[in-house]
Amino acid sequence: MKLLIIGAGGYGKTVEDVVKQIGCFEKIAFLDDTKSGGGILGRCEEYAMFCDEDTAVYPAFGNNALRMEWLEMLMDEGIAVPTLVHPSAYVSPAATVCAGSVVLPKAVVNTGVTVGMGCIVNIGALVDHDTILEEGVHLAPGAIVKAENRIPAGRKVDSGTVIENRQYPL
Repeated sequence: MKLLIIGAGGYGKTVEDVVKQIGCFEKIAFLDDTKSGGGILGRCEEYAMFCDEDTAVYPAFGNNALRMEWLEMLMDEGIAVPTLVHPSAYVSPAATVCAGSVVLPKAVVNTGVTVGMGCIVNIGALVDHDTILEEGVHLAPGAIVKAENRIPAGRKVDSGTVIENRQYPL
């Protein structure tokens, strides 16, 4: 299977790195509106030209709203969108990580956690038990979400932030 990454910026390169470490795709290419060369096949809006039944597409935008807009469009069109978990991350077998979410190195997703569609659980982020990350949440590197929280859709939790137990009640 092939992966087409939409967006060749920092997050796009991060997604490429994770995919290479997982080894789940035979070929990786990019689309980007401002960059060229280095595996970039064309512009973002040209994605349909490169899609077939053997291609998954991931919109690698750090902007939560833009990432979600693309995810919803791709999924509505029946295009495969991967869920990616780095091998050094811990995801409890009793957790759920939804389509289009990425869990990066050394992150922890504990028991009973739901990571909604299109979330980024960045390097070293910790999500404690029975927490819900709604769609499009981005936990920046080192962010900590303690137990029994519901982080609202599209929210970014910055590096070093600690969300106390039940600060955003379920």
